[in-house]
This record gives sequence, structure tokens and C-alpha cells, in this order.
Amino acid sequence: SEFAVMGFEYGNSSSDPTFLTIWEAQFGDFVNGAQIIIDQFISSAEQKWQRMSGLVLLLPHGYEGQGPEHSSARLERFLQLCAQDNMQVVNMTTPAQIFHALRRQVKRDFRKPLIVMSPKSLLRHPKVVSKITDFTEGTFQEVIGDATADAKKVERIVLCSGKVYYDLEAARGELDKAQAEKIALVRIEQLYPFPKHKLAPIFKAYKSAKEIVWCQEEPKNMGSWFFTKPRLDELVEEMGLEWPVRYAGRDERASPATGSEKVHIYEQKDLVAEALTLKSAKSGVTAGAKKKV
Repeated sequence: SEFAVMGFEYGNSSSDPTFLTIWEAQFGDFVNGAQIIIDQFISSAEQKWQRMSGLVLLLPHGYEGQGPEHSSARLERFLQLCAQDNMQVVNMTTPAQIFHALRRQVKRDFRKPLIVMSPKSLLRHPKVVSKITDFTEGTFQEVIGDATADAKKVERIVLCSGKVYYDLEAARGELDKAQAEKIALVRIEQLYPFPKHKLAPIFKAYKSAKEIVWCQEEPKNMGSWFFTKPRLDELVEEMGLEWPVRYAGRDERASPATGSEKVHIYEQKDLVAEALTLKSAKSGVTAGAKKKV
């Protein structure tokens, strides 16, 4: 049924570009039934046939203890298909960002598919709010910098995308002040096209920074790590910086997520602690050492 309905919606979006056509999955993993439409049409139709589409896919994606089949919309699959500015992949953190991402789908004078990773838990999160002016006067932000960080004191730049930002923010608030001031949390709201031009001035502002940490909820062989790592390395090299780009997140896995909520909570706290301190929360082992959960 996913194959049939997404095929219908793709055709609908192609036939009339004035429509805002949205296909939403109840859980992001339901999109796997429509993979043929994504591979043959959404990702490649512009290059093959010069057929453009503004179809939006809303795919609930986020590690919330719901098990392997209700955690991942397979972000890595979409990122592997990204090339030649063929589509947009976003993982946003505020209501205004979603508003502007959908608005620009119609206001632009061209059409590109929009893939939205949209965590369910952020629907009721008390900190996920936007001011009215963010809607009426703001625009879509490909990158959201850390407005609370003192650029002169920051030594570690933690990059993330999506809901894990709020876990990182809460955990940083529990650190002692001197340690917390050394960490900047930067959100990459648009993963593709990759916003190098927005990241560069942020990196330049942190004169005392020594390293970049990419934090994600997904296992290391999934999510956006393998997509972002070479692009971050390239940007750092272009800017003449000698910052290592480190990883903080789950180890490589065959399954997208654990089926145990208790294990999920343990893993989530551990990866957040690793991003902020580069040590495992439970064992105190330095990041990079072999861990067993």
C-alpha cells in the first residue's frame, strides 16, 4: 500500500507544481514499502527525464525506546541517494523550522523533493516552541548556532541533527559551569544539500576550539555519520584548521535499535555523555575504546 499511495502522490505532485503534496508515514520505517518509488522517481527523475517534483515525505524518525521497527526512517538510505542537488533532507528541531521548510516548497520558483525526519516525541516537548516572530519574520535556517555559548571559551563543537539536541542541551546543563562553557551545541537542520557555507562562519568564530564531535542517536553504520564525516573533514581542511572530527553515538549494529526500553535509556545517556565528555557515562572509558552493553 505504501508503494501504491506514494506513487499516486508523486504523480500528483508532478502533474501540478502548485500543490503542496505530502506523504506521511505513521512510523518512518513504513517508507521501506515504497522504496521503488524513491529510487526510480523521487531521487532520479529530474536527471533521467527532467521531471521535477515538490513531493514532501514526512517520516517520523528518532530513538524513543519504541524498538527497532519504530525508530528509524533509514536516514542513511536517503543520504546515499543525494547528489546533483536532487532533493532536500532535513531533520529539524523547532516548529518555525517545519513551517518555513514547507512554505519554501511552494514559494520557490523550482521544485525539489523534501525528505523530513520528524521525531514524534518533539510534538509534546516543553522546549520545542517558537516565537510568533519566528514564523512571521524568520526564514528557514540550515544551521542553528549556539546562542548561549561564549565563543572565546568553547573548546569542543558538538554537531548534531534532530531530537538528540535536546538531550545534549539538558545534559550540558548538569555539568559544572567551567566544563559546560567549553561546549557549543550546533544543530545541522538541513543535511542535504550540505550547508558548508553556513558552518564555515560558525567554525571561524570559535577561536579556541580544538575538536568537532558529531553526535547521533543512530548506530555508527546508520544515520548521517558516513555522510557528514568526509564533508566536515573537507571543510576543516579548506579552512586550514587542525581539528579532529570525532564520533559519539551507538556502535555499529545490525538492528536499527534495541527492543528494550531500559537498554535504550542506558544507550542514550551513554552517547550523550560521550559527546560532552568523550567518555562513557557508565564506565568512564575514553571514547574509541571497545564497549559492551
